[in-house]
Amino acid sequence: MNTYKRHRFPPDIISYVVWLYHRFNLSHRDIEDLLAERGITVSYETIRLWCIKFGAKYARRLKRKHRGYGDTFYIDEVFVKINGKQHYLWRAVDQDGEVVDVYLQGKRDGVAAKRFFKRLLRSHGSEPRRIVTDKLRSYGVAHRELMPDVIHDTSQYANNRVEQSHEATRARERGMKKFKSVRQAQRFLSAHAAVSNLFNLGRHLVRAQHYRDLRMSAFAEWSRVVA
Repeated sequence: MNTYKRHRFPPDIISYVVWLYHRFNLSHRDIEDLLAERGITVSYETIRLWCIKFGAKYARRLKRKHRGYGDTFYIDEVFVKINGKQHYLWRAVDQDGEVVDVYLQGKRDGVAAKRFFKRLLRSHGSEPRRIVTDKLRSYGVAHRELMPDVIHDTSQYANNRVEQSHEATRARERGMKKFKSVRQAQRFLSAHAAVSNLFNLGRHLVRAQHYRDLRMSAFAEWSRVVA
């Protein structure tokens, strides 16, 4: 079945729009202006609908093709206010900064921690060798019940890696003038994480030519995903 059936604009434009939105801190109106500068007239509402529909499709394909995560998970949760109600965004990244999963929940108790850990086990396919968290007791409950043989590190500052990974989400949250619903936030964050993982190339760790080669490989993978 043709992914782009009944869409007037070419697939290249649609996939480019979705990539811009999830790769950079741009609004739908920003992207409308960028396309207009190139002579392409698309309304910001159409761009919004493309990002909803195709962002989720691309994210699922990227996750299926993901090369796999490391053996250490850094896990943390931050509060996110949606429509005046406080929620908690649970996030796990591996030692390479790859986002294993993001999940919005209404609480951060033992039940919520176990639910998130079960998602991580499904994403990873097996238990990690080590998890790193803060001292929130809910993590201890989930660890004891679901993966007691995994090393659990709660030492001070060990979890800085995942705490820093929240910064990109906060920047997007400000740019979007807060998330409008739990469903919208979960949908966006899942797609954003998948795209970020593909272009998580460790630019500061490699030589310029190696980085350019990695970037070309990422673009090639993106082209296969959106085809």
